[in-house]
Amino acid sequence: MVLRLRALVVAAHGGPTLVVSIVTLALGLASGLEPARSGLLAVTILLQQLSIGWSNDAIDAARDTVDGRADKPIARGDLDASLVLGLAIAAALGAVALSLLLGPGAAIAHAVFLISGWAYNVGLKRGLLATACYAVGFGALPLIVTLAGPDPRGAQWWAIATGALLGIAAHFANVLPDLEDDARHGIRALPHRVGARASGLVALGSLAVAAVLGVLGPGMLSPLSVVGAAAGLVLLVLGAMVVARAPRSRALFRIIMGAALAAVVSLAGAGALIALP
Repeated sequence: MVLRLRALVVAAHGGPTLVVSIVTLALGLASGLEPARSGLLAVTILLQQLSIGWSNDAIDAARDTVDGRADKPIARGDLDASLVLGLAIAAALGAVALSLLLGPGAAIAHAVFLISGWAYNVGLKRGLLATACYAVGFGALPLIVTLAGPDPRGAQWWAIATGALLGIAAHFANVLPDLEDDARHGIRALPHRVGARASGLVALGSLAVAAVLGVLGPGMLSPLSVVGAAAGLVLLVLGAMVVARAPRSRALFRIIMGAALAAVVSLAGAGALIALP
């Protein structure tokens, strides 16, 4: 049972899923949502990310098996693809149901995020629209937060842009280690066209712009914003070193996830200012 649960966590891309859920909780609390509502929001996004992660591995199961992906539980034979796909659908339905409790605006913005992830998995990952899936999905996250409050409002443009840039960085970093395997299967998204080193630079550049927007967008500096910006700067320097020496390294993805968290800390420092007045 423990091994099966561990395999399910891995198939759901547990690390990124947890990061996005924590980011959502932090943004909810920082923007002034009540703890219970912030928790509901975080669980909604957790289920959504589980759905996207599981569907990704289930849909790619045959390809991963051919490639001998020992890091994929379905390809190893630890999980059945149909079971994982069923869990993905159930998680999606649960996320949609919970999002309706957050209000119609938040539910619509959440649907955009969910559909973007599934659209990527079922086919858009193969072409230039793959990057747009990440940008649109993560760009919707600040909107979900600001529309989930008792006084639903839109999000500031710089908050939406920050989310979109973090999504772009995540996309480029996520596919870097698998560029050659993807190319053999006819996947020709933007990172595959520009190459490993350029993709690493795009990811770092997107994070740098996101960090600047997170600090300058609100028009004020808070201690949290300064801490996030400082941590992000250190991580961006480390990321640049990895890009120069080993652009396909999985370490780059971890560094970029850390830098993304730092950018979110800066964004959280803006608090209620991420919502339109």
